[in-house]
Amino acid sequence: MLTEFTVEAMVPAPTTGNLTDHVLENARSNPAQVVFSVQRGDAWVGITTAEFLEQVQGVAKGMIAQGVQAGERVGVMSRTRFEWTLVDYAIWYAGCIGVPIYETSSAEQVQWILNDSGAVALFCERQENKIVFDEVAADTPDVTRVWVFDDKCIETLITEGAHVSDEELESRRATLNPDSIATIIYTSGTTGRPKGCMLTHKNFMFEVDNVVEGLMDVFRAENSSTLLFLPIAHVFGRAIQLGCVRSQVRLGYAPDVKDLLPLLGSFQPTFVLSVPRVFEKIFNSSQQKAIAGGKGNIFDSASKVAIQYSEALDDGGAGLGLKVKHALFDRLVYGKIRAAMGGKIEWAVSGGAPLGARLGHFFRGIGVTILEGYGLTESSAASTLNRPEAISIGTVGQPFPGSSVRIAADGEVMLKGDHIFSGYWNNPTATAEAIEPDGWFHSGDIGEIDDRGFVRITGRKKELIVTAAGKNVAPAVLEDRLRAHFLVGQCMVVGDAQPFIGALITLDPEALPVWLAQQGLSESTPLSELVHNEIIQSEIQGAVDSANKAVSAAESIKKFTILETDWTEEGGQMTPSLKLKRNVVFKEHEADIAAIYS
Repeated sequence: MLTEFTVEAMVPAPTTGNLTDHVLENARSNPAQVVFSVQRGDAWVGITTAEFLEQVQGVAKGMIAQGVQAGERVGVMSRTRFEWTLVDYAIWYAGCIGVPIYETSSAEQVQWILNDSGAVALFCERQENKIVFDEVAADTPDVTRVWVFDDKCIETLITEGAHVSDEELESRRATLNPDSIATIIYTSGTTGRPKGCMLTHKNFMFEVDNVVEGLMDVFRAENSSTLLFLPIAHVFGRAIQLGCVRSQVRLGYAPDVKDLLPLLGSFQPTFVLSVPRVFEKIFNSSQQKAIAGGKGNIFDSASKVAIQYSEALDDGGAGLGLKVKHALFDRLVYGKIRAAMGGKIEWAVSGGAPLGARLGHFFRGIGVTILEGYGLTESSAASTLNRPEAISIGTVGQPFPGSSVRIAADGEVMLKGDHIFSGYWNNPTATAEAIEPDGWFHSGDIGEIDDRGFVRITGRKKELIVTAAGKNVAPAVLEDRLRAHFLVGQCMVVGDAQPFIGALITLDPEALPVWLAQQGLSESTPLSELVHNEIIQSEIQGAVDSANKAVSAAESIKKFTILETDWTEEGGQMTPSLKLKRNVVFKEHEADIAAIYS
């Protein structure tokens, strides 16, 4: 095992300019290129690079006309939609700093972010978002302007800014350089108050340039396109947005993930970007449809062949017999799954949580290669990445070009490069704790580097469980395997200072109706009955047994409890980026945890 690995940059860090340069360069070099697709009814309407530049400049002029000054912070609270991208670049064009806010944020969270960042204005998507802001408006006196997308604020700003000269606008844009703060992104806050991560124009430009060059087959392919459904408030979604603008990839938007499958069908992207939970859902829903249609055995066989075929690619390629089986299942199963994802997808990028080797091999085996990566808000999204020419399924890849990874003596993953943030806003103490004087950043994750430089994340430093016998257990390994079962919604491994490892498990509300129908049970069967159902108990025990195969006997789950509830962002147990708030779950289920050990 290595303790440090570096990949040389493909593109050097910029010494001049800012992110708006990409918009200008696109419009000048290829003005008729369609780079955005916006849904109007059932149709996708294209927006060219020249049209986008004109709109960005118009909104920026409107902000200037409304008195927003260079260097001031402007909040954006919205779902994923074209207007977010538009105002993101307009904020920079006006020489300002963007502050993203999840549209699901509570009034208290909105108040904290706006006040801590010192924001003077706020873009909202809908009146519902403005109502949340109105609850705390009296306590956020600096926010003197609120613009609502659905109230045609874009058109209003463009009209109001018509008198602002091109020279004044350009002088504003020129106030920004690579070291200027581009955005302050507040961490999801699984514990305590969210901290504002200051990311510079250089951070994002360096990240985007090198990721795009490192993924040429993805971003530079002919007619490349992607449908963005991740929150742009999250650094992953934000970086993808910037990468698509940089590489002139056609970008569409899916504001509501519930509409994802039909939108994939109509948009037909060439690649997608997602968190592992979406890939799990695609697999599980495909499996359940097959079972409901009496073809469960065919799907299971197809799944095994897909995994075997992918594994064979790493060992000289598939033999004739495996190739014949794979071709058969491609007609019967794989092609249908690809069609459900739009029919043109060849690549996918996964981040935010561990994907797992099983899913990675399954999707590559059906013809959709998932390039798993790893990063944090503080690293401008990706810090490691599997690339088409350098893939190791089950790992999060090698450092992306221009970055370095080091494993500290205690196993902590440390990161370095021009993509590492400049610090926490108004929090020099936290900044000093996170970034060493020589530039190495403490990620808080535990991991290892193999002899080829591929990184594997094994857990979160603060989440390590130490049993009463002194055994260190990383819960992520077990939890990832558990969530692979179609009936499991969420789960949390427990056992700190206890004699053995236990688990709290919730049932997947989307999978339950299908399963109930298969069992001949009413969909209205209450959860209080289902959690004690012998067949469900047996199914979950099977999931636990499968998870335990990945760990030693001392680390394995000995007892579990199925809960009568689900954990959601709305319920406060999950962050907007779908990370578990362990402290919240611990507090809410103290009695359930105690019962495991009683």
